[in-house]
Amino acid sequence: MSSTCSTVSRELDEPVAGTAATARTWLLLEQPGPWGAKALTSSHLDPALGRALEAAAKGTGVRIALIRRPGRHADSRMPATRRVYVAHTVPGNVWLHSATTTDPARLFDLDLAALGRGEAACFDAVLGGAPHAGDPLALVCTNGKRDRCCALLGRPLAAELASSGVDGVWEVTHLGGHRFSPTMLVLPYGYAYGRAEAHAVKEVLHGVQEGRVVTEGCRGCSAWERPGQAAELAVRRAVREDAAQVLSVVRTEGEAPHWEVTVAHVDGRRWRVEVAQGASRPPRPESCGSALGSPARMDVLDVRALTPASLAC
Repeated sequence: MSSTCSTVSRELDEPVAGTAATARTWLLLEQPGPWGAKALTSSHLDPALGRALEAAAKGTGVRIALIRRPGRHADSRMPATRRVYVAHTVPGNVWLHSATTTDPARLFDLDLAALGRGEAACFDAVLGGAPHAGDPLALVCTNGKRDRCCALLGRPLAAELASSGVDGVWEVTHLGGHRFSPTMLVLPYGYAYGRAEAHAVKEVLHGVQEGRVVTEGCRGCSAWERPGQAAELAVRRAVREDAAQVLSVVRTEGEAPHWEVTVAHVDGRRWRVEVAQGASRPPRPESCGSALGSPARMDVLDVRALTPASLAC
């Protein structure tokens, strides 16, 4: 059996920071049954609805994904009540709401632009939603139609977490970065993780319940673009800050392959982080079955605390 993309990435110790999918807001619809590679239009969800939702979400900051409970996925075309979640991940306005629906077409009545701005009222009004009162969500990518690593590694992780009594575990259609499988997104804070193992996931979720961010294995917060993801994690590690919602990316200057990112703390401190885009060497597959390539990586070159004098410049 040939090596999988995740095996090669792990053996080459490819860094995961700055590789998370970007989305200010996540909209998740429960869809049991099999998923295709592009699940919104290749599952038992009405493909016309899936296409319409994809089109409506463009440019809004909302990313739509399908979720299902871990376990066997019977080929059932008529699920009854489905769970729907929406989460906004921008620090200072982080929230997670949930609802149920028997008609997925109701999602088309949502104001996705408002959800992308962090306004939950339309979700609650359209779907009868309310703030989620349960445990944080652990979304494990398991879509083997996109990459076999997600099925080979993601599904056993989701099943192990569910069988051990961890609440809030769902399989999800796509988080990107197959070579970092098993990959996971944790809501409401929106931090993604790579090469996740059950014991580490439990620590991550315990941290979320306490309002903490675990940086080990963290790919970044989806609220930020990838240079910002790497910069925020670098600041957390440099100053040993694990409190959630205290750091924000307030400015990103430059363009690929070099940026200067300003990260701000709620207590007034600021840092200037120099981030460079490099190419991963030696070449490796970005996904199983793909040609060898040199995936982009975010390298943090410098983290510098800004003084009051430098802030005035």
